[in-house]
Amino acid sequence: MAASSACLVGNGLSTHSSKLRLNKEVYGRHLSPSSGLPSLGKVSKPVLVKASLDQRQHEGRRDFLKLLLGNVGLGLPALVGTGNAYADEQGVSSSRMSYSRFLEYLDKDRVQKVDLYENGTIAIVEALSPELGNRVQRVRVQLPGLSQELLQKFREKNIDFAAHNAQEDSGSLLFNLIGNLAFPLILIGGLFLLSRRSSGGMGGPGGPGFPLQFGQSKAKFQMEPNTGVTFDDVAGVDEAKQDFMEVVEFLKKPERFTAIGARIPKGVLLIGPPGTGKTLLAKAIAGEAGVPFFSISGSEFVEMFVGVGASRVRDLFKKAKENAPCIVFVDEIDAVGRQRGTGIGGGNDEREQTLNQLLTEMDGFEGNTGIIVIAATNRADILDSALLRPGRFDRQVTVDVPDVRGRTEILKVHAGNKKFDGDVSLDVIAMRTPGFSGADLANLLNEAAILAGRRGRTAISSKEIDDSIDRIVAGMEGTVMTDGKSKSLVAYHEVGHAICGTLTPGHDAVQKVTLVPRGQARGLTWFIPSDDPTLISKQQLFARIVGGLGGRAAEEVIFGEPEVTTGAAGDLQQITGLAKQMVTTFGMSEIGPWSLMDTSAQSQDVIMRMMARNSMSERLAEDIDAATKRISDSAYEIALSHIRNNREAMDKIVEVLLEKETMSGDEFRAILSEFVEIPAENRVTPTVPSPVAV
Repeated sequence: MAASSACLVGNGLSTHSSKLRLNKEVYGRHLSPSSGLPSLGKVSKPVLVKASLDQRQHEGRRDFLKLLLGNVGLGLPALVGTGNAYADEQGVSSSRMSYSRFLEYLDKDRVQKVDLYENGTIAIVEALSPELGNRVQRVRVQLPGLSQELLQKFREKNIDFAAHNAQEDSGSLLFNLIGNLAFPLILIGGLFLLSRRSSGGMGGPGGPGFPLQFGQSKAKFQMEPNTGVTFDDVAGVDEAKQDFMEVVEFLKKPERFTAIGARIPKGVLLIGPPGTGKTLLAKAIAGEAGVPFFSISGSEFVEMFVGVGASRVRDLFKKAKENAPCIVFVDEIDAVGRQRGTGIGGGNDEREQTLNQLLTEMDGFEGNTGIIVIAATNRADILDSALLRPGRFDRQVTVDVPDVRGRTEILKVHAGNKKFDGDVSLDVIAMRTPGFSGADLANLLNEAAILAGRRGRTAISSKEIDDSIDRIVAGMEGTVMTDGKSKSLVAYHEVGHAICGTLTPGHDAVQKVTLVPRGQARGLTWFIPSDDPTLISKQQLFARIVGGLGGRAAEEVIFGEPEVTTGAAGDLQQITGLAKQMVTTFGMSEIGPWSLMDTSAQSQDVIMRMMARNSMSERLAEDIDAATKRISDSAYEIALSHIRNNREAMDKIVEVLLEKETMSGDEFRAILSEFVEIPAENRVTPTVPSPVAV
């Protein structure tokens, strides 16, 4: 029993790292059976050692579960351990002994027993330790290899030695398997939880957030659409609205058309600039048709994974066929319908694969009876020709910026929930906003309402309307300049624009002149057209060039040529472009009625514009430059003569403008007519405000 106690005491001497050693012993290692335990010749000792091992194994399992659930970061290195059967898994102390010291103990006959593991590379030695009062200590020794000389020395010293094989028990095998599978299981579980969170907790297998369901369509489906928009809310695009009303009537009463052999259009393509109401029309159709409605953006077909776009197209039309008759609205279809084979490198294979699937679903071998595809784009020039042919898009509806009558109707729609003063006229606002889209007009009235609320007013006045138009077109209002030379120069510059424009036949009427800075401009002169400028004559274009040069001419005449400033930079850029258009595009020069601008020069592609520029001969380019210069020079001479001949009227107008900082068009024309007669075609009857009728 003394030997047994010595063995147990020797084990207890190394308990300073028992917790860490215990974890290391159990996780993923091979435990040898009790038969392989070293023996000191007593019967009672193996029983005690085995009981100690069983207790430590159970404790190790409990620590393993705690570590796996509580601290994955620390448990993973242990879980993926090598699984080798080292001696410390046999209940051996973590004390180590160097090989040289082992040979020294061997020579001094202090070694009593040696157990060899791992093909003789590791030895568990029972030796008498003089530091412990010659008590038995179990230590581990790393051997360079099992040599015959060492075995011979064991025999000579009559040392009990034995070799052991690595074995696994069932518990260690289970822990090793769990350790190898823990990291993949944790990774997959984390991805699953993230997918459920990304889909609002409703991901799950087959749901929109499941990682493997990329191919499902992301289209928004409404069995009974309630967009809150009807055709009554759409104004200014009567032609487009009429086409869609026919589609809606076909869906509601198809027998009226099928009785005479007509078939419903398979597709309608909306083409127009941004903000003209293409998406609004689609909402109106959804609200009026009374059939299932699918809506999706063209960019939602595009994904980083190959084949996902085509899969989503198939899934979209599969759902549409199940709910036919129905409407499928694809917004910004140019994201997926771009011309195939173009661009650097020959195009994009994934996008072209998606487009091919879209072409097949719209008008392929099987067809899609009962599905109406409505698409919107503002870049119809880059769409693939196969997408535009009849059978896929039977109708192409152009939704352009509204004319003056359309703008008035749009303003009436957006003015329905707003309060206006009696001096506000929607007809005047429509005349002052040429080129505004429906979105611009809605924003205009909203900005005016915000300004009225900020100023504490109960209704929107013409002042808020004017300020809103100025803000949208020219930018935020800046700080008014103090009196001085700069302010006087800006005043003469702006009055020069107004006088030259008013005295040149064919020019638009002055709406107001202001010295209030906006954006990059230090002053502004606003002109209002008499009617919608759909067709512009040569006289009108030339008058605009004269009016644009009036500011520079006023600076030169009033302050002298050395005092001209950079304030006319924007004016010069505009009139140069306008003069060049007269020569190259409109054929309004001495060169003749030729269109000298290649269509490729107006392409969106940079390479095509460069090729068009290089295709022009040097002689023709010189003639174009000379004709452009003659137009500008003649217009500048006229502007100089207007300023010189009306110096007295200019001084009077500038004096009033410096005092008031903003002058209306009627005030300007009243003062100017006292000194000079305004041409008949440029005379304007003073406007009388009419109340808003909504």
